[in-house]
Amino acid sequence: MADAKTQAIPGAVAYFTVSDSKAATAFYEKAFGARLADRREMPDGRSMHVHVEINGGAMMFNDPFPEHGVADAPPAHIVLHLIVDDADAWWKRATEAGAEIVHPIKVEFWGDKYGQLRDPFGVHWGIVGPA
Repeated sequence: MADAKTQAIPGAVAYFTVSDSKAATAFYEKAFGARLADRREMPDGRSMHVHVEINGGAMMFNDPFPEHGVADAPPAHIVLHLIVDDADAWWKRATEAGAEIVHPIKVEFWGDKYGQLRDPFGVHWGIVGPA
């Protein structure tokens, strides 16, 4: 786990709310090979901050805190793209973990292999790789 100091992380980092951060962490570990970098829990067991690393990048999320205006609702429609060397292997692992197919993986008109999934928490994922 990281210490309490803020760490510089390059680029934009997705940060969203999920209905169950512990279940989401377990899903992301199984589906995308995520590694837990940090988790900060409240006394009631809810996570106010979870930081995972996937494919060399950072992603962060937390549990709902309706008492502070952070509702339990699926994230607004965004797509997190995973640009990988072997799109088929990443696709297979994610679908076997329970990700729902939104757009089947195939070679698209622009030349990349691309498909889109939705995880059990409402987050959309694009899997992108060479054809």
